[in-house]
Amino acid sequence: MQITSISAIYFLFWVMSAFVMLPFGVRTADESGEAKVPGQADSAPVNFRPGRVALRATIIAAVFTGLFVANYQYGWVTVTDIDILPKPPGAVAR
Repeated sequence: MQITSISAIYFLFWVMSAFVMLPFGVRTADESGEAKVPGQADSAPVNFRPGRVALRATIIAAVFTGLFVANYQYGWVTVTDIDILPKPPGAVAR
């Protein structure tokens, strides 16, 4: 597998994990007991830390990319392993 392919897969895993990590560890003004700014939405976060989200996304993406590349290299799970469609009559199993 080429390094450009691995980089693209890492980027995709990073974006997905960053979006998944966004709601974790965030508290609203009501939950933290702080005063709201006039016009502030009730769901607006008080303690949003994008650096922490990026760090978590980086670690998770690195782990998932490593597992993806290892699976590609060693063939642990293949398309035939996850094929759930019924085989037509007379088909030869692989």
